[in-house]
Amino acid sequence: PGKKVLIVYAHQEPKSFNGALLKIAVEELTKQGCSVTVSDLYAMQFEPRATRNDIVGGLHNSEAFNYGVETWEAYKRGGLSKDLVEEQKKVQEADLLIFQFPLFWFNMPAILKGWMDRVLVRGFAYDVSKAYDDGLLQGKLSLFSFTTGGTKEKFAIRGDIRYLLWPMQHGIMHFCGVKVLEPHICYAPACVSEEKRKEMLTAWAQRLKTLWKEEPIDCSPDWYFK
Repeated sequence: PGKKVLIVYAHQEPKSFNGALLKIAVEELTKQGCSVTVSDLYAMQFEPRATRNDIVGGLHNSEAFNYGVETWEAYKRGGLSKDLVEEQKKVQEADLLIFQFPLFWFNMPAILKGWMDRVLVRGFAYDVSKAYDDGLLQGKLSLFSFTTGGTKEKFAIRGDIRYLLWPMQHGIMHFCGVKVLEPHICYAPACVSEEKRKEMLTAWAQRLKTLWKEEPIDCSPDWYFK
């Protein structure tokens, strides 16, 4: 009880399967006494593009624009745009980050990738000398919960789904010092019976009941590629 959860949600349709997974997470975690915040990226019309607009005021180097350098400098002087400051505050306060989305092209939707690109700036989420286990967001947990178009069998034939979790879980979360829980994958909900979909939703609700007892995965190449 008393834990803070941020769910970053990337789906346009509340009646979608992703919408149902979100609703269950909010209900179950709230029931546990957690304080749950949702960043509904499409509803917020979140800007996914990393641009000059993310910096308020003058540039560190107005001759040649370098997004990474400029956002780092802006973060240090409190000069990031309001939407970024708001999202960073949510991340800072959260004990657990849940990312809920449909898999697009073996990856997260552009609007969610844009959230990662813009929110997790240097100085806030990582520094060159403070990455991975020393990352600036230590002490937090993350969980990638997503749906796929293809079945589990299809993914097994074409290569382990864990391969595509490497850039998301290891390259972003682990890099920032965040510990990673086992992903929650709902395979091809659009292609299964209503009964099977209900089972998937029940399984998610059940998992959430004991989520805080789970151990994070071993974020080493072995987990992804063995």
